[in-house]
Amino acid sequence: MTGQEFFLFLLSIAAGTGGQFFLKTGALKLGRLSSGNFVSHVIGIVTTPELLVGLMFYAIGAVLYILLLTRVKLSVLGPAVALQYVFAVLMGKFIFGESIPITRLAGMGMIIGGVILLISRD
Repeated sequence: MTGQEFFLFLLSIAAGTGGQFFLKTGALKLGRLSSGNFVSHVIGIVTTPELLVGLMFYAIGAVLYILLLTRVKLSVLGPAVALQYVFAVLMGKFIFGESIPITRLAGMGMIIGGVILLISRD
């Protein structure tokens, strides 16, 4: 992966992570789904600004990913986007106050190690 490709890759990861943040924030505004509030939740999805911003971030990430696919092998790029999982766990901890059990930390380490192996030699 060249420097320019790596920069686009990081932007794609950042856009996906931003999308996760805004979708979670919007989902918290909606509250819990139940059989009695399904319709209001569907309407809420298209009228909650945070959810729309989250979808926009996902769209930007998808466009960047497509641009990267024109230059980087799928066998490298596809698994490398798993870094979003690492950022999702960290965001859960530091923004939303979720716990990170040791097994999740171990999984994050394996993801990071795997991505390093994937992108280190092409």
